[in-house]
Order: sequence, then structure tokens, then C-alpha cells
Amino acid sequence: MAILPIAKVGNPILRQLSKPVDPDVIGSRKFQEFLDDMFETMFHFEGIGLAAPQVARSEQVVVMECQGTDAIPRTVLINPKIIFYGPIKCEMWEGCLSIDNMRGKVVRPSMVRVQALDRKGVLQDIEANGLYAVCIQHEMDHLLGKLFIDRMADLSTLTQLEEFDAYWREESATVI
Repeated sequence: MAILPIAKVGNPILRQLSKPVDPDVIGSRKFQEFLDDMFETMFHFEGIGLAAPQVARSEQVVVMECQGTDAIPRTVLINPKIIFYGPIKCEMWEGCLSIDNMRGKVVRPSMVRVQALDRKGVLQDIEANGLYAVCIQHEMDHLLGKLFIDRMADLSTLTQLEEFDAYWREESATVI
């Protein structure tokens, strides 16, 4: 497995619509190795989600996993589509591997239902709540050329990580 370089804010690929993955390539060794490399990269940089545009590939691919109290199961979403947004919203601190050392509050639906192919090419229908739902939306935004800062209604919460740790972390232990 390889650690892939992370595309940072300002890289044009982060602002492009990603292309769907041809289902015929999902089972290939090359594509499966790419998925493994995405997980390895995400863990290396201590993220809980990673989208293909963040590693400079304009493809509709997302990986996620998080251990602990706000656990997110190991998830692969290929060509995902959100088919339902729950009516209740939640506000969470978000960060992004493509925007170094920054956090900001974003309001999103606290429940989503998404359909996507898994790493075997099998169609999945996933209902997610809380952090899992927010993470899905955050990562799928990358496939649409959006960053969490685009979703912030109030930029006054945009915070450097050092200040976040000093002044805000106690407010919410959950950060994407």
C-alpha cells in the first residue's frame, strides 16, 4: 500500500465534478489497490473520510472509517447518490485533510440515505445518522467540487487548529 499525496485547497481538482467509475473496473487489481491506498492515506493523515479528488483523482469514490464512541464502519462508496435527507439538522465542527489545520461549524441534515456500489461492485443502500451521516455528506461534497468552508453559514467559527484546541475542543469532542 502507498500513502498518496493530498490535494490542498487551491488545487483545481477539488473544485471539479468527479466522473462516475465504470463498474467494470471495480474488481480490477489496480482499482482495489487504489481503494487500499485511499484507506492507508486516510489513516496516515488521521482522517475519518477521504474522497478520490483529495488524492488528485476525479472519480466518484469515497472511503470512511472511525473507531470509538462515534464509530463509522469501514465504508466504500462508489458512484454514491444521496436519495433522502432527514428533516433534522445538526451543527458539527468539520475539518478537512485538504484544508490544513482549520476547523469550522457546518449545519447539515443529521440523517441521510445513500445508495452506492461497494468495493465488490454490489449496490448498497445505507441509512446513516449523526457523525456517519455528516461524514457521508462532507465526503460526497468533494465529488461535487465543494469544500466544508462553502457550507459554513457563519465564517466567524473558522478556526486554526491550535486555537480550536485551546478554545473550542471542549465544546464538542466530535470533529470530522
